[in-house]
Amino acid sequence: MCGIFCHLSPSPAAFEWEQTTREHLKRRGPDFSRDLRVRGPCHQCLFSASVLHMRGLLTQQPVQDDAGNIFQWNGEIFGGLPVSPEENDTSVFSQHLSSCSSPSEILSVLTTIQGPWAFVYYQKAGHYLWFGRDFFGRRSLLWKFDVEFNTLTLSSVASLTSEPDRAPWLEVPALGVFRVDLKSFGTDVVIDVFPWAHGQKDLFSNRSETLSSIPSGCTAVMNQPGLVLASPVSPLNTATPDTVEETEAALHSRPCPKDLEQLLLSKSQTDAATRLIDVLSEAVRRRVQSLPLRADSPPAWSRANVAILFSGGVDSMILAALADRHIPAHEPIDLLNVAFKLQEPKRPAKKTRTPPNKPADIKSSSSFDVPDRITGRAGLKELEDLNRDRRWNFVEIDVTQEELQRMRRERVCHLVHPLETVLDDSIGCAVWFAARGTGSVVEDGEKKPFSSSAKVVLTGIGADEQLAGYSRHRVRFTTSGHEGLIQELAMELGRIASRNLGRDDRVIGDHAKEARFPYLDEDVVSYLNSLPVWEKADLSLPRGVGEKLLLRLVARQLGLGQSALLPKRAMQFGSRIAKMEDRHEKASDRCTRLLTV
Repeated sequence: MCGIFCHLSPSPAAFEWEQTTREHLKRRGPDFSRDLRVRGPCHQCLFSASVLHMRGLLTQQPVQDDAGNIFQWNGEIFGGLPVSPEENDTSVFSQHLSSCSSPSEILSVLTTIQGPWAFVYYQKAGHYLWFGRDFFGRRSLLWKFDVEFNTLTLSSVASLTSEPDRAPWLEVPALGVFRVDLKSFGTDVVIDVFPWAHGQKDLFSNRSETLSSIPSGCTAVMNQPGLVLASPVSPLNTATPDTVEETEAALHSRPCPKDLEQLLLSKSQTDAATRLIDVLSEAVRRRVQSLPLRADSPPAWSRANVAILFSGGVDSMILAALADRHIPAHEPIDLLNVAFKLQEPKRPAKKTRTPPNKPADIKSSSSFDVPDRITGRAGLKELEDLNRDRRWNFVEIDVTQEELQRMRRERVCHLVHPLETVLDDSIGCAVWFAARGTGSVVEDGEKKPFSSSAKVVLTGIGADEQLAGYSRHRVRFTTSGHEGLIQELAMELGRIASRNLGRDDRVIGDHAKEARFPYLDEDVVSYLNSLPVWEKADLSLPRGVGEKLLLRLVARQLGLGQSALLPKRAMQFGSRIAKMEDRHEKASDRCTRLLTV
């Protein structure tokens, strides 16, 4: 993983770094960083990269080949292009790009890649600047255009400024690959677009979304030859059933594991769950193996290389159970569980006497017993029963209101930017503290300070969006049936880049850790897209069964227990961060706390 940055200007004027942005970029990649400048007939480019070494030999960035092409890569190749364990994917991809002489050849290379990516590529022969994000937008890339100075800037992460007149940062939309002709770079910047085809989204089908994502002063146009990028996933199955069976009455109002086992007696359900285990297990394997050995680390048996954002819900439990299959038995797995201190109701102050021999500043652990902490502990017990030889580090990450406010002001507000809703604040802060991994573990009945060493962080995002896990899916099904539910799911996956993934990549990357999303693996998405919607979810069944039904059946096949039946609980509510601030806010409201620099 890397922090990548490119500043393009029409003149050789001196460039001054915004210090906060520079610091954020370096935190993403502490293993190596450098700048590289290039001058052309009508432009000057500054390229900067900070590298987090994750696989093969360390490859310094920006990469410059013998022909003068410059490549910046923030991604992972998990399939498509062959990359051996000894190789670095940055180097492999750079070599493939160097052999390309036409736009169609560049697009052909990009469409073969399976995995998350954002890149910037300076093609010297034609004086072109290429950039973009993968189909789902799993890596962050921001851009802005300063009309006063005619400068275009691209960056993995930016900073919130107190100067309202400055050009605003926007997320580069994950709608295709972009190209700027540097030979004509000037006051009117025209950006050629090479859009994704046959996907859930089409660049020119939603003009309002497209225009809001293009910086003021720039114009996006379809590339002249009309070239497109082939979708990396299969199209969504839009079939609807002829009849809908009433199955709710057959199940208890309070579901139990036997209910899922009853459904597993259906051969079609068994086959679908078995196949999903196969593709999801392979997706997890790709993301937890071939990690570099760190010379400065303690022995592998004592420190984890992989962590999981862990609530004890079905999504994270399945990731943990599958990671257990592929991580060497002697390595621990860190389960990162975040809780925000429950606020005590205001009552008249009472004079209390501190009991003898008890420090006055001891805090009761019950103030952090939020719902995700309770289900997390229960999930830990299930995992221990599944594999008693594995060391599971259940990391209790406790956050007070004072620390939340301080770190939001110092770090998180910049990382979440340019997003700014109450939901972005809640999720951004919760994920930032969870990914930091600083908390405590219980050993021999005693709490001990603990800091996760894992550089790979698995997250369960993508499961709800594909398997109807949110309450709004149940509402849509109730009002519009299967057809409405299919439309909702198509919209969910189409907007996941702009709503979640860029933000989460910036927040997790701030700790020099890499977010990996097994549920958004191309093979997993293609398989789930191939299934009719009623095999993935049955929202006529009770909560805790019907939503993400197929995933719950997977959990039972893997040997998990009650966690397979936990209803969906959003992270902001399960961790109780939503209770810490203004309780009268709506998730979509603009969050004033994020706007304070």
